Amino acid sequence: MTDFSPHQLVLADAHRVDRDREGIAMLLHEALARARQQEAEQAAAEHRLARRLRAGRRWTRLARFAERRAERARRHLGVV
Repeated sequence: MTDFSPHQLVLADAHRVDRDREGIAMLLHEALARARQQEAEQAAAEHRLARRLRAGRRWTRLARFAERRAERARRHLGVV
């Protein structure tokens, strides 16, 4: 049977507490990194959506311009 002195038990507890703190600190850093990653992904998704909406409006304007130009060309040529 192994006998531990009270001093050895206190040291063992101190090492366990330090190791637990390090584990908690690592978990905290990982959680913060994960949160930053999720925020970055959300911002990227919002940016993609904004670009798609902007592109849609740009293509709509271009289509209206092309339609007006085609109409002017038809009238100029006398084609109905």
